[in-house]
Amino acid sequence: MTGMDTTGAHDADLKKELSATLQARRELGEEYESALVDSFLEKVDQRIDGSVERRVRRQLAEQQMVVARDSRGPKSTDTFGERFGFAIVSLVLAIPLSAIGAGISGLPGLLVAWGGIVGVNAFQAAGSSAWLFGRHKRSGRDGDWED
Repeated sequence: MTGMDTTGAHDADLKKELSATLQARRELGEEYESALVDSFLEKVDQRIDGSVERRVRRQLAEQQMVVARDSRGPKSTDTFGERFGFAIVSLVLAIPLSAIGAGISGLPGLLVAWGGIVGVNAFQAAGSSAWLFGRHKRSGRDGDWED
C-alpha cells in the first residue's frame, strides 16, 4: 500500500470511530460524554503517534543509507606513516640535490634545489591535508534535521 492508500484507510477508520463514539453518546447519554471523548482522543493520539513513529523510522533509515553510501566512497589512503616517510625521503634526497645545485651554480643553485624540495613537499601536503588549505568537503546540511 502507498502512503495515500493508508491515509485514506486511516481516515475512514477514524470516521467510523467518530460515528461509533457519537452513536454511543446518543445511547448512553451526556453523563458518559467525557469518557467517550477521552476514549476517542486516545485512539486519535495512538494513530498520530504511530504515524510520527513511522516517519521518524523512515527518516532514520534514509539517513543511515546516506551515511552508509558516504562510508563506502573513496577514502584517502594517506596515513601518518606515509607522510612521515615522504618527508624522510625528501630530506635524504635534499642532501645530494643541495650539493649538486650549490656545486654547479653556487647560492642560486642551492636556492632552486631547496625551492623544488619545498614545492614538492607542499604539493604532497596539499593532497593529503586538503583541510589545511581550506578545501575541506562539507555536507549540504545545516543541521541534524532535514525536511
